[in-house]
Amino acid sequence: MRIGVEEEFHVLEVESGLLVTRASSILRRLPQRDFTTELHQSTVESNSGVHASLHDLYADLAATREQLDSAASSLGLAVMAAGTAPLAPAASGRPTADARYQEMVEEYGRVAEEQLICGTQVHVDVPDRDTAVRVMCAVAPWLPVLLAMSASSPFWHGSDTGYASWRTLMWQRWPTAGPAGCFASGADYDAFLQELVQSGVITDVGMIYYDVRPSAHLPTLELRICDACPRVETVVLIAGLFRALVTDARERLRSGPLSECRSRHDWLRGASWKAARAGLEGTLVDPESRQETPAPTVVRELLARLRPALEAHGDWQTVSTLTDEILADGSAAKQMRRKAQEEDLRACCDTLVAETRGDRHHRKQPSAGRTSAAVAGTVAVDPSQSSSAPAIGL
Repeated sequence: MRIGVEEEFHVLEVESGLLVTRASSILRRLPQRDFTTELHQSTVESNSGVHASLHDLYADLAATREQLDSAASSLGLAVMAAGTAPLAPAASGRPTADARYQEMVEEYGRVAEEQLICGTQVHVDVPDRDTAVRVMCAVAPWLPVLLAMSASSPFWHGSDTGYASWRTLMWQRWPTAGPAGCFASGADYDAFLQELVQSGVITDVGMIYYDVRPSAHLPTLELRICDACPRVETVVLIAGLFRALVTDARERLRSGPLSECRSRHDWLRGASWKAARAGLEGTLVDPESRQETPAPTVVRELLARLRPALEAHGDWQTVSTLTDEILADGSAAKQMRRKAQEEDLRACCDTLVAETRGDRHHRKQPSAGRTSAAVAGTVAVDPSQSSSAPAIGL
């Protein structure tokens, strides 16, 4: 199964670290095929190619970030991959001049106006829509674990929120955000979407913001729960785990529908809240026992569960090594807080910008070495497995 990634980036002024509404200036210097606008003019989105190997995905994402950084720096700007921008002024939002975006702001008011958040979306191939819908339900219990691994948004408007992923709390204000629930078939799911549109709750099916969803225009299942990640290695780790989750779910579903399928929605919202609250530094809801459990224990449980699927894709060594690293170093939220405490939020922004463009000098040297081995050394490069297929888009 092939994978692709969409990444969202904040646009900052280099000198101040403040969020600015100059995405259009950057996009004019970039190919439209690979980069696009978002709801606010302070955000740029990139769309990767479609790849079979984690190595090729890593190379694609790293090159894309370099290209984006080059375009931004030529304008005295910088881009930053994080769930929220630490120094976003309260009035820093300005909608992109697009009729759909303007309508969203008029309809949803402050929810849309304050959508100054960035996420990571991962697409995985599925053979058909029925499979996508069944797998969507099966993987749902483990998605809060991936959220915890991505957590990178402890700050909002210059202050500490007390959460590892404040983006999650902002995101869940939308009427269709959060756990998707379960459906009997693709037709059942699509009928439900049409009901939402006809009810006036949403204007189009593109506003389905569930933690995971079948793509509206691609034969993929799309992960949407995660924060934007400063380090490209974290994106690769999450992509590898999500692909393995989809593979594992398809294998398990061959034996028939999973038990308790229709009772997951409420407890999953609580599980996502716990993941957003403390990231990897606290406790999570164990999907097997539904008991409060230290986050590293749940991460290890997920890794063990997915080992056969990871080995089937040749991803075991890469994913297990990157998992060891993120558990040792902690979430991006933890590292952001440490930097802010040691210096200030301005220094925190500088570090995030450097991490986004792949500057290893802002990392602990042992981590950089392990990452290099994990992504570049243990995954064989097979040119026949990469694809020049059209980039993934929203």
